[in-house]
Formats: sequence, C-alpha cells, structure tokens
Amino acid sequence: MLKMMGIVCTLCGIAIGLVFLERYVGKTTSVSEAGVRPELVDVPAWVTDTLKDKVFAVTKGYGDNPMLDEDAVLSVQQQITEQIAWLDDVKVRISHGRLYIAGRWRKPIALIKSGPFQFYVDAEQVALDYVPMPHLTLVEVAGLPPVITVPPLGDVWPRNDLAAAIQILDRLDRMDQTQTPDKPLLQEIDRIDVSNYKGRQDDSEPHIILYAKDNTKILWGAEIGTWQRYLESTDEEKLAKLYYYYKTYGTLSGRVKFINLCDPRDKVPLPIDRY
Repeated sequence: MLKMMGIVCTLCGIAIGLVFLERYVGKTTSVSEAGVRPELVDVPAWVTDTLKDKVFAVTKGYGDNPMLDEDAVLSVQQQITEQIAWLDDVKVRISHGRLYIAGRWRKPIALIKSGPFQFYVDAEQVALDYVPMPHLTLVEVAGLPPVITVPPLGDVWPRNDLAAAIQILDRLDRMDQTQTPDKPLLQEIDRIDVSNYKGRQDDSEPHIILYAKDNTKILWGAEIGTWQRYLESTDEEKLAKLYYYYKTYGTLSGRVKFINLCDPRDKVPLPIDRY
C-alpha cells in the first residue's frame, strides 16, 4: 500500500513538474521563434510586397506572441529604424500580443545611376536602396559626379545639383496631378541632366536639360528661383510653355529637335523642325 502511494505521489510530482517546465519554457522561448508576421499600418498603395518583406525580415519572429513586452517593442522599433531606409518616424505598438508597425514611407522621386551603382532618392534627398518599381514614374538624374560608394541609406545626400533636379521633378509631378492626371507628362521624361549646373561646363548653354524618351531635348535653363539672374522666362512661364506644348501635340517626342523653355520672348513653345 505504501509502495503504491509512493508511486502515485512520484507520478503526480512528475506531472506537476512537466506542467511548470512547459510554462517556464513558454516564458523563456525567444520571440524570434514566433511565426506570425506583424501588421503594417496605413501602407500607401505604391509600396510593393518586396518593401513589406524587407520589414517582415527585420521583425521575423516578433509576430503573434503573448510574451512580447515593451523592451521587445522598443527593440523592433530600433531595428526597423536602423535597417529600413524606406520607413521614417517608425512607431511600433503591441496589442493583444501582436505587433503593429506604422511610419512614414519615403516615396522615391528620382533614380541615380553611377557606374555599377544605382539607388533612389526621395523629395528630401534621402538615399534609398534600389528595388524594382516599374509602377512608379521615376526619372533618372544624370550629370552628377561619379560616386565611389552608395551614400548611406536613409541619410540625406546633400548635393545642390541634385536638389535643383528634384525641385523641377517635384514641380512637374504637381503639374501632372492638376493638369494631366490621366496621361502624366513625367511618363515621357527619361532623364534630367544637371552636368552643366550653374554653368560649370559652359555658362552660355542651358544649365539644366530634360530629355524625352526619344532624346528630344527640353531646355529648362537655370535652377528654380534664379531665372531673373540669367534673363530667362520665369519658372511659371517655363511650366506653362511645356504643358501647353504637351497638351497641344499630345506628346513630347517625335516632332522637334528641342523645346526651348528659356527664351522670355516666347509666349508659347515654338517647335523647331528637326531637319
């Protein structure tokens, strides 16, 4: 009888021990073993699955886990901030054991190519790693000095010639939204060349030139805000001329050798015969 009671007590002890061991293992299991992905909040429509996967890769294991605490949340937030250049002002919160990630997505505005390197910049000149974005209209900025290495991703690339190009692209983007939303003019622009920025190669030539897909030149001239210094058309007149031409002919390609926006005497662009 005593032996039987002893066996029963031993089995009970083992069972209780297993229960506590299971709870202990559950508490100490790394959150990296969880398999449910966190949820991204308020993601713009242009953000691709590839970009989302970048975030999920950083936060792998921090998904649906009831053992997550504030330290884990802060760790995730820091990792995303440090590793994902595309997200700014990252905010991570936990609700019912699940992570929710919000932030301001940086939308690229221009493509930079230099030797073997290519990367994007946004409107604030923040460098972003290259990811195929065929659904976005991204104009290449040409004429920048060669780069030895890609600027630190997530950091501002402080170049005045790049800033001048971005200002023009931003103006064109805003004009597209109001003037030609169904057929954006920017879709016909291949690149913007700043090699002669501030006349550093030849002050008598246009400082900034845009190129259509068929290499038709669009002579923009001086950077925005400096037209009066070079006796050019105002920035507003340049935009008006360009969009008047685009709306009149339906394209920037195939009709002329170049479109001159600089000359203040021209009230509307006058096509110049190619031949």
